[in-house]
Amino acid sequence: MDAFTAGLLQRIRTTESDLSRARDEGDDFLVAVEQGELDDLRRLAAEHGVEVGVSCV
Repeated sequence: MDAFTAGLLQRIRTTESDLSRARDEGDDFLVAVEQGELDDLRRLAAEHGVEVGVSCV
């Protein structure tokens, strides 16, 4: 796995964790921010052929 792929997957995992935490805390604004970031990261992954596993988020 190259550095780009590893870094992208790590950012996705971190953002999924942050999104889950924001949901647990009931922070609707942060949920929206983290969901937007996650959507962007997943789009970037798809554009570069990086497979992203299914998450529980």
